[in-house]
Amino acid sequence: MKKYEVMYIIRPNVEEEARKNLIEEVNKVFTANASTVDNIKEWGMRELAYEIKGETKGYYVLLNVTATVEAVKEFERVANIKENIIRYITVVE
Repeated sequence: MKKYEVMYIIRPNVEEEARKNLIEEVNKVFTANASTVDNIKEWGMRELAYEIKGETKGYYVLLNVTATVEAVKEFERVANIKENIIRYITVVE
């Protein structure tokens, strides 16, 4: 398993409860695939450098994970499906 840094941006109009559920759901993607979430940092609402899917702001979440390749692929699949995640990136540390 490798260490990854995962960042994703959630739409700004998502309510707090729904946002917490989405973050928890993303964490479960990793833990369900024999991986661990080492650190979660919620950067909060920030201005985007450029407009993404009609949004100028977004709620940033940064994860440090120790994950299998399958877990990363599953995260990317889920992130593409979820309409409330407007952008994500996964980088090997």
